[in-house]
Amino acid sequence: YAGDSMEELSKLDILPSIKKTGVFVNESTVKIKQIASSVSLDMVQLHGQEPVADCIELKKSGLKVIKVFSVGQDFDFGLMEQYVNDVDYFLFDTKGKYHGGNSIPFDWEIIEKYPFGIPFFLGGGIGPENIDFIKQIKNPYLYALDANSRLEASPGLKDPEKVKLFRRKFDRL
Repeated sequence: YAGDSMEELSKLDILPSIKKTGVFVNESTVKIKQIASSVSLDMVQLHGQEPVADCIELKKSGLKVIKVFSVGQDFDFGLMEQYVNDVDYFLFDTKGKYHGGNSIPFDWEIIEKYPFGIPFFLGGGIGPENIDFIKQIKNPYLYALDANSRLEASPGLKDPEKVKLFRRKFDRL
C-alpha cells in the first residue's frame, strides 16, 4: 500500500500473526517512522542504499528491519557485513532494472555461500513453477520466501488462482 491507500490499510482487520511490512526505497527514517506509526507496521523492508545508521534508528523505534540486497552473478557477500548486527533479516532479490519486482530468478545456488547467521528471505522470480528447485536449498538460515510479482495479474494486483497454486505447491514442501 502506498500514498492514498494507507488509510485503507489502517482499517483492515489483520490477524495478529501476520506482520505488516512496509517496503521502502531510499526513504528518510522520519518518513518511514511516520508511515509505520500511522498504519501500525511491524517491519520495514529497505530496498535502496540505506546506510546502517538508518537500520539502527528504525530498530530503536521498535520496527523489525529487513535489508534487501540485489544479487547478480558477481555478488559479494562482504557488502552485507556492515549490517549484520543491525538488521533482523536480509532479503536476496534479483539484480535488475527495478529495486524489486523484476520477476526473474537469480542463480539461487549462490545462497549456499551465505556466510552469516542472520535469517534471510529469498526473492527473485519465485512462483509455483520453481518451488521444486527451492526445496533443494539446504541453507539453514533460509527463513521465508518473497513470492510477489510472479503471483500478480498486473503490477500490485495479486491473481487469486496463482496464489492458490503457489500455496498448494508450497504446502507440499
